[in-house]
Amino acid sequence: MGRDKAFLRVEWEGSPVPLWDRQLSILKAVRPAELIISGPLKRGYPASVQVFADEWSDAGPLGGIATSLSRTHHSLLLVLAIDLPRVQPEFLEKLLARCNAGRGVVPMLNNRFEPLVAVYPKAAHRLAMAQLKEGDYVVQHFVNKLMQNRLVTCFEVERDEQEQLENWNTPEDLRGAHDSDHAGGAPAR
Repeated sequence: MGRDKAFLRVEWEGSPVPLWDRQLSILKAVRPAELIISGPLKRGYPASVQVFADEWSDAGPLGGIATSLSRTHHSLLLVLAIDLPRVQPEFLEKLLARCNAGRGVVPMLNNRFEPLVAVYPKAAHRLAMAQLKEGDYVVQHFVNKLMQNRLVTCFEVERDEQEQLENWNTPEDLRGAHDSDHAGGAPAR
């Protein structure tokens, strides 16, 4: 992206806000028992949210998931990446409703896991740590292992919800999103 995604400006409830603030609002809307942010503390984060530096540096999202799993006090961890700016609370509620005792859920889109808007059981921490120790940071591999160990289930995202899984990784993604917003439609994935 060339800059910190957390500070990208997005429209939220009629006002431009940093993306981190929007994502935090989305999470708060599902009334979690606790909120955890993995990664470095950033300017503006509220004191009421726990922020933990990733315990595994340069391990990408798997490092953040492992850190959060080690810090949560609950049996399930809802994960929402910073760069999924179209996710709505209803989608997160749907994920939570699909969970069973000790088993999380990961959405799929076009036969690929969407592991950065998912629910993981605390028991997944052991597998995350083993994979990190092997030097394998690929989150798709992690979800495959969780599936094999019956720690998560998966479901194909419905067509009308697919735009919620749009992620912003490049300046072109951001420009395309703003162009589509002004045109009144959703950007192509």
